[in-house]
Amino acid sequence: MSQSNGLQCRVCEERGSSCLFAQHTKTRECENDDDICYSWFYRSGSDVGVQRTCLSVKSPEYNLIKGLIADVIKYRLNVELDSIRQAGTWKSERIISTSQSSHIKIENSKDDLLNFCANNYLGLANNREIITAAKQALDDYGSGLSSVRFICGTQTIHKQLEQRISKFHQREDAILYISCFDANAGIFETLLKEQDYIISDELNHASIIDGIRLCKAKRLRYKHKDMSDLELKLKESFNENNDNIIRLIATDGVFSMDGTIAPLPDIKCLADKYHALVFVDECHATGFFGRTGRGTEEYFNMIGTIDIINSTLGKALGGAAGGYTTGSKALIDLLRQRSRPYLFSNTLPPPIVASAIKAIDLIENNPSLPGRVAENASYFRTELQNLGFKILGDNHPICPVMLGDARLASRFADEMLKRGIYVIGFSYPVVPKDRARIRVQISAAHSKIDLQQCIQAFAEVGRQLEVIK
Repeated sequence: MSQSNGLQCRVCEERGSSCLFAQHTKTRECENDDDICYSWFYRSGSDVGVQRTCLSVKSPEYNLIKGLIADVIKYRLNVELDSIRQAGTWKSERIISTSQSSHIKIENSKDDLLNFCANNYLGLANNREIITAAKQALDDYGSGLSSVRFICGTQTIHKQLEQRISKFHQREDAILYISCFDANAGIFETLLKEQDYIISDELNHASIIDGIRLCKAKRLRYKHKDMSDLELKLKESFNENNDNIIRLIATDGVFSMDGTIAPLPDIKCLADKYHALVFVDECHATGFFGRTGRGTEEYFNMIGTIDIINSTLGKALGGAAGGYTTGSKALIDLLRQRSRPYLFSNTLPPPIVASAIKAIDLIENNPSLPGRVAENASYFRTELQNLGFKILGDNHPICPVMLGDARLASRFADEMLKRGIYVIGFSYPVVPKDRARIRVQISAAHSKIDLQQCIQAFAEVGRQLEVIK
């Protein structure tokens, strides 16, 4: 209980309790138009109550109330921040002082570090040809357009990139977004209505989960890669006799935290059986996965069979930014008319567009690049498994080294850094509790010597921290 100038505010100091203020204007208790009625909801252990007062905004007490509200907000934020620190899941940002590459420097360090935690799968983030293309676009088209696409934000290179993307994926059309997070936020709300169903893998990326939350469709979730459970959910969607229902199965092509690959042939088979569409997020596949880098579809020899593909320009395709949806022309036309992130976000900057076009050029003209990534990933996975580490996933350059405890993962990453290896420990809420890990990401830019140095560091730290014998 705290007291100030006769006003009392019950703010419990015990951990885990809270005090919340809600403001209501011009309620019946208020006598004047400028009065504000405050309801104070407080909790102290099992004691819960409500206090109400009406104050004129001109009164001195009004400012006191505003101060109390600010104190409570600060208190709640600090409680939440303290809980993150105590759980060992606090995330610190190391500042890189060089361009993104397999070899980097961080601020206040003179030594090179081997970078094994970037999405720079093809090593194109600092490619000279891509940088030159971006500089030329800066001269030709400017730094940005200060507009959304449908007003005055579409240049010739935006249409060129959309055409290149649709051709790359063998689709009718494509639409650009400022990020794939936005692409995922824009697809479900636009396509699905209240009577429709979306059936989603439980380990889908946060952007898919958030995108699904924005739509009004009925939501079903199936166990990770579990086709029996997926079929049960599809059967459940048939409880209503309505031919005007869209059933959409949503999955990552490759799951970013586990390195597992969605069983697309089985998913497609079930989709055909139950008249469902298939949506695949290919962010961790486009450009480097599959024989020529065309993603999970190509990996399973089924290019052109998936209804909707969302992916990114911010990983293998130059590593800058941007996302897209590719599919039928009718779908893309609808997204241009109704997708809110597309309609209400500025267009992708011209230098980034030019970077992505050049990245696609390099991938198409260097078909050996995806094979180099796969070879490096296979070698690294085999060597770490031989040391006794548990690695999740399939033969993919995402290599999650499982540790379990969040503090152990954080300490492991710190010890690796001392040995010149830059990796990050991932813990809750990015991954489930007690499933902390070091996520290693392999690039075509890593040499055999780079890989061996990383493997040696894992062996030393693993023995030091008693993760392996």
